[in-house]
Amino acid sequence: QVQLVASGGGLVQAGGSLRLSCAASGSTRSVFVMAWYRQSPGNQREVVATIRTGNGYTHYIDSVKGRFTISRDEANDTVYLQMDSLKPEDTGDYYCYAGGQGAFWSEGTQVTVSA
Repeated sequence: QVQLVASGGGLVQAGGSLRLSCAASGSTRSVFVMAWYRQSPGNQREVVATIRTGNGYTHYIDSVKGRFTISRDEANDTVYLQMDSLKPEDTGDYYCYAGGQGAFWSEGTQVTVSA
């Protein structure tokens, strides 16, 4: 089992920045990929960014490329999502995901970007 605690959401004006954190605990050695997903009202949950724990390979959806950065602090089992140049369409609940011997999710942390 892997436990994930996401934090760092909040209210920010368009053009601002936020950094989300996801602290992992439990059987973290079994995790081979971590990701951030988001869900806005009326829409399905979508993956925003992923990072592979083995080689650090990252991937982003087109709408956040150049603005968001996913990173991992291996020593502290924490994954971050640095979000810059935020837009109102980035508003939503953000969830941390860990994939390994199972799929594990955090509770959501809310991000609201005002115009």
